Amino acid sequence: MMSPLGRLLLALCLVLPLYAVEKCTGNDADNPNCTRHSEEARPTDSNTMYGSCLQGPAGTPGREGNPGTNGIPGTPGIPGRDGLRGEKGECISEIFEEPWRPNYKQCAWNSLNYGIDLGKIADCTFTKLRSDSALRVLFIGSLRLKCKAACCQRWYFTFNGAECTGPLPVESIIYLDQGSPELNSTINIHRTSSVEGLCEGVKAGLVDVAIWVGTCADYPRGDASTGWNSVSRIVIEELPK
Repeated sequence: MMSPLGRLLLALCLVLPLYAVEKCTGNDADNPNCTRHSEEARPTDSNTMYGSCLQGPAGTPGREGNPGTNGIPGTPGIPGRDGLRGEKGECISEIFEEPWRPNYKQCAWNSLNYGIDLGKIADCTFTKLRSDSALRVLFIGSLRLKCKAACCQRWYFTFNGAECTGPLPVESIIYLDQGSPELNSTINIHRTSSVEGLCEGVKAGLVDVAIWVGTCADYPRGDASTGWNSVSRIVIEELPK
Protein backbone atom coordinates (compact mmCIF):
# COMPACT_ATOMS: atom_id res chain seq x y z
CA MET A 1 0.00 0.00 0.00
CA MET A 2 1.24 3.53 -0.86
CA SER A 3 1.23 6.13 1.90
CA PRO A 4 -0.80 9.46 1.53
CA LEU A 5 2.45 11.38 1.01
CA GLY A 6 3.47 9.02 -1.78
CA ARG A 7 0.11 9.45 -3.52
CA LEU A 8 0.43 13.25 -3.32
CA LEU A 9 3.90 13.24 -4.83
CA LEU A 10 2.74 10.96 -7.62
CA ALA A 11 -0.17 13.30 -8.40
CA LEU A 12 2.15 16.32 -8.60
CA CYS A 13 4.47 14.47 -10.92
CA LEU A 14 1.60 13.73 -13.23
CA VAL A 15 0.14 17.27 -13.25
CA LEU A 16 3.25 19.51 -13.38
CA PRO A 17 4.52 18.50 -16.82
CA LEU A 18 1.15 19.28 -18.28
CA TYR A 19 1.45 22.92 -17.19
CA ALA A 20 5.09 23.26 -17.98
CA VAL A 21 4.46 22.84 -21.67
CA GLU A 22 2.10 25.12 -23.50
CA LYS A 23 -0.28 23.46 -25.80
CA CYS A 24 -0.31 24.60 -29.39
CA THR A 25 -3.37 25.13 -31.49
CA GLY A 26 -3.65 25.39 -35.18
CA ASN A 27 -3.14 29.18 -35.10
CA ASP A 28 -0.11 29.04 -32.85
CA ALA A 29 2.11 27.04 -35.10
CA ASP A 30 4.65 29.82 -35.27
CA ASN A 31 4.56 30.72 -31.63
CA PRO A 32 8.12 30.10 -30.21
CA ASN A 33 6.73 29.41 -26.77
CA CYS A 34 4.54 26.66 -28.09
CA THR A 35 5.70 23.05 -28.00
CA ARG A 36 3.90 20.49 -30.16
CA HIS A 37 3.89 16.82 -29.31
CA SER A 38 2.57 14.12 -31.52
CA GLU A 39 1.27 10.88 -30.09
CA GLU A 40 4.25 9.02 -31.58
CA ALA A 41 6.83 11.48 -30.23
CA ARG A 42 5.40 11.79 -26.75
CA PRO A 43 7.98 10.56 -24.19
CA THR A 44 7.20 7.27 -22.56
CA ASP A 45 10.19 6.96 -20.24
CA SER A 46 9.06 7.27 -16.67
CA ASN A 47 11.96 9.60 -15.74
CA THR A 48 11.19 11.90 -18.65
CA MET A 49 7.46 11.73 -18.13
CA TYR A 50 7.39 12.24 -14.41
CA GLY A 51 10.51 14.33 -13.94
CA SER A 52 12.43 13.68 -10.77
CA CYS A 53 9.76 11.73 -8.93
CA LEU A 54 10.96 9.59 -5.99
CA GLN A 55 10.96 5.80 -6.49
CA GLY A 56 8.67 3.89 -4.20
CA PRO A 57 9.72 0.90 -2.04
CA ALA A 58 10.26 -2.50 -3.72
CA GLY A 59 7.31 -4.83 -3.80
CA THR A 60 7.10 -8.26 -2.20
CA PRO A 61 8.98 -10.90 -4.30
CA GLY A 62 6.63 -13.22 -6.12
CA ARG A 63 6.50 -16.99 -5.65
CA GLU A 64 8.43 -19.38 -7.83
CA GLY A 65 6.49 -20.71 -10.77
CA ASN A 66 5.73 -24.35 -11.46
CA PRO A 67 8.42 -26.40 -13.27
CA GLY A 68 8.08 -26.29 -17.00
CA THR A 69 7.36 -29.34 -19.15
CA ASN A 70 10.14 -31.35 -20.75
CA GLY A 71 11.47 -29.86 -23.91
CA ILE A 72 11.51 -31.50 -27.32
CA PRO A 73 14.42 -33.96 -27.74
CA GLY A 74 17.30 -32.56 -29.70
CA THR A 75 18.42 -33.86 -33.04
CA PRO A 76 21.00 -36.72 -33.04
CA GLY A 77 24.59 -35.56 -33.00
CA ILE A 78 27.18 -36.16 -35.66
CA PRO A 79 28.73 -39.68 -35.44
CA GLY A 80 32.17 -39.73 -33.85
CA ARG A 81 35.35 -40.68 -35.65
CA ASP A 82 36.67 -44.24 -35.74
CA GLY A 83 38.92 -45.17 -32.82
CA LEU A 84 42.52 -46.30 -33.02
CA ARG A 85 43.20 -49.78 -34.38
CA GLY A 86 43.62 -52.32 -31.59
CA GLU A 87 46.43 -54.81 -31.15
CA LYS A 88 46.22 -58.12 -32.96
CA GLY A 89 44.70 -60.81 -30.75
CA GLU A 90 45.90 -64.36 -30.26
CA CYS A 91 44.31 -67.14 -32.23
CA ILE A 92 43.18 -69.94 -29.94
CA SER A 93 42.08 -73.14 -31.59
CA GLU A 94 39.93 -75.50 -29.60
CA ILE A 95 40.74 -79.17 -29.76
CA PHE A 96 37.83 -81.47 -29.14
CA GLU A 97 38.98 -84.88 -27.98
CA GLU A 98 36.95 -87.98 -27.52
CA PRO A 99 36.31 -88.96 -23.89
CA TRP A 100 38.79 -91.42 -22.45
CA ARG A 101 37.66 -95.01 -22.70
CA PRO A 102 39.08 -97.78 -20.48
CA ASN A 103 41.62 -100.01 -22.20
CA TYR A 104 42.92 -103.01 -20.27
CA LYS A 105 43.77 -106.69 -20.67
CA GLN A 106 44.43 -109.67 -18.41
CA CYS A 107 46.36 -112.88 -19.10
CA ALA A 108 46.10 -115.66 -16.50
CA TRP A 109 47.63 -119.11 -15.95
CA ASN A 110 46.62 -121.92 -13.60
CA SER A 111 49.59 -123.52 -11.78
CA LEU A 112 52.24 -121.95 -14.01
CA ASN A 113 54.89 -123.67 -11.85
CA TYR A 114 57.84 -122.35 -13.84
CA GLY A 115 61.18 -123.26 -12.23
CA ILE A 116 63.72 -121.35 -14.38
CA ASP A 117 66.25 -119.08 -12.72
CA LEU A 118 67.08 -116.89 -15.75
CA GLY A 119 64.81 -115.88 -18.65
CA LYS A 120 61.26 -115.10 -19.70
CA ILE A 121 58.50 -116.58 -17.59
CA ALA A 122 55.34 -115.45 -19.42
CA ASP A 123 54.13 -112.71 -21.75
CA CYS A 124 50.90 -110.98 -22.74
CA THR A 125 50.34 -108.85 -25.90
CA PHE A 126 48.46 -105.57 -25.57
CA THR A 127 47.20 -102.99 -28.08
CA LYS A 128 48.12 -99.49 -26.89
CA LEU A 129 45.83 -96.82 -28.35
CA ARG A 130 47.83 -93.64 -27.69
CA SER A 131 51.50 -92.73 -27.54
CA ASP A 132 51.02 -90.06 -24.84
CA SER A 133 49.53 -92.51 -22.32
CA ALA A 134 51.15 -94.68 -19.64
CA LEU A 135 50.97 -98.43 -19.10
CA ARG A 136 50.20 -99.87 -15.68
CA VAL A 137 51.42 -103.45 -15.42
CA LEU A 138 50.90 -106.01 -12.66
CA PHE A 139 52.14 -109.55 -12.17
CA ILE A 140 50.73 -111.45 -9.20
CA GLY A 141 51.60 -115.05 -8.36
CA SER A 142 53.61 -117.36 -6.15
CA LEU A 143 57.38 -116.62 -5.92
CA ARG A 144 60.08 -118.63 -4.18
CA LEU A 145 63.87 -118.48 -3.72
CA LYS A 146 66.10 -120.97 -1.91
CA CYS A 147 69.83 -121.34 -1.47
CA LYS A 148 72.39 -122.65 1.10
CA ALA A 149 74.30 -119.33 1.11
CA ALA A 150 73.25 -115.71 0.49
CA CYS A 151 71.49 -115.28 -2.88
CA CYS A 152 69.17 -112.83 -4.68
CA GLN A 153 66.74 -113.10 -7.61
CA ARG A 154 64.98 -110.32 -9.50
CA TRP A 155 61.59 -110.41 -11.30
CA TYR A 156 61.00 -107.62 -13.83
CA PHE A 157 58.87 -106.50 -16.80
CA THR A 158 59.93 -105.85 -20.39
CA PHE A 159 58.06 -103.93 -23.12
CA ASN A 160 58.80 -105.21 -26.62
CA GLY A 161 61.91 -106.89 -25.23
CA ALA A 162 63.32 -103.85 -23.35
CA GLU A 163 62.99 -102.79 -19.74
CA CYS A 164 61.10 -99.61 -18.95
CA THR A 165 63.04 -96.34 -19.08
CA GLY A 166 60.17 -93.98 -18.40
CA PRO A 167 61.22 -93.35 -15.77
CA LEU A 168 62.78 -96.59 -14.35
CA PRO A 169 62.41 -100.40 -14.59
CA VAL A 170 59.39 -102.15 -13.09
CA GLU A 171 60.85 -104.83 -10.79
CA SER A 172 60.71 -106.78 -7.52
CA ILE A 173 63.43 -108.80 -5.72
CA ILE A 174 63.76 -111.59 -3.17
CA TYR A 175 66.93 -111.84 -1.08
CA LEU A 176 67.81 -114.85 1.09
CA ASP A 177 70.72 -114.75 3.52
CA GLN A 178 71.20 -118.46 4.27
CA GLY A 179 69.44 -121.73 4.78
CA SER A 180 69.69 -124.14 7.69
CA PRO A 181 73.06 -125.92 7.39
CA GLU A 182 72.72 -127.48 10.82
CA LEU A 183 69.75 -129.47 9.52
CA ASN A 184 71.36 -130.03 6.13
CA SER A 185 68.38 -128.37 4.48
CA THR A 186 67.32 -125.00 3.01
CA ILE A 187 64.37 -122.72 3.55
CA ASN A 188 61.70 -123.40 0.89
CA ILE A 189 58.82 -120.90 1.24
CA HIS A 190 56.43 -120.06 -1.65
CA ARG A 191 54.56 -116.77 -1.14
CA THR A 192 52.07 -114.95 -3.34
CA SER A 193 53.86 -111.73 -4.34
CA SER A 194 53.43 -108.97 -6.91
CA VAL A 195 55.49 -106.94 -9.39
CA GLU A 196 53.75 -103.67 -10.27
CA GLY A 197 54.48 -100.24 -11.74
CA LEU A 198 53.83 -97.58 -14.41
CA CYS A 199 55.81 -97.19 -17.61
CA GLU A 200 55.70 -94.10 -19.84
CA GLY A 201 57.10 -93.53 -23.31
CA VAL A 202 55.80 -96.71 -24.92
CA LYS A 203 54.54 -95.99 -28.44
CA ALA A 204 51.02 -96.81 -29.59
CA GLY A 205 50.38 -100.13 -31.25
CA LEU A 206 50.93 -103.77 -30.38
CA VAL A 207 53.10 -104.14 -27.26
CA ASP A 208 54.60 -107.42 -26.00
CA VAL A 209 54.56 -107.23 -22.18
CA ALA A 210 56.57 -109.98 -20.48
CA ILE A 211 57.65 -110.97 -16.95
CA TRP A 212 61.24 -112.20 -16.54
CA VAL A 213 63.47 -113.56 -13.76
CA GLY A 214 67.17 -112.78 -13.36
CA THR A 215 69.93 -112.13 -10.87
CA CYS A 216 70.56 -109.15 -8.66
CA ALA A 217 73.78 -107.17 -9.11
CA ASP A 218 76.76 -108.43 -7.08
CA TYR A 219 74.86 -111.41 -5.61
CA PRO A 220 74.97 -115.09 -6.66
CA ARG A 221 72.02 -116.78 -8.27
CA GLY A 222 69.67 -118.94 -6.22
CA ASP A 223 67.02 -121.53 -7.02
CA ALA A 224 63.93 -119.57 -8.16
CA SER A 225 60.35 -120.76 -8.73
CA THR A 226 57.35 -118.86 -10.13
CA GLY A 227 53.64 -119.72 -10.02
CA TRP A 228 53.74 -122.88 -7.98
CA ASN A 229 50.40 -124.48 -7.20
CA SER A 230 48.38 -121.26 -7.71
CA VAL A 231 46.93 -118.90 -10.33
CA SER A 232 49.32 -116.35 -11.84
CA ARG A 233 48.20 -113.33 -13.90
CA ILE A 234 49.48 -110.31 -15.80
CA VAL A 235 47.18 -107.24 -15.85
CA ILE A 236 47.85 -104.39 -18.32
CA GLU A 237 45.97 -101.06 -18.29
CA GLU A 238 46.42 -97.93 -20.40
CA LEU A 239 46.11 -94.72 -18.40
CA PRO A 240 45.91 -91.04 -19.50
CA LYS A 241 48.80 -88.82 -18.43
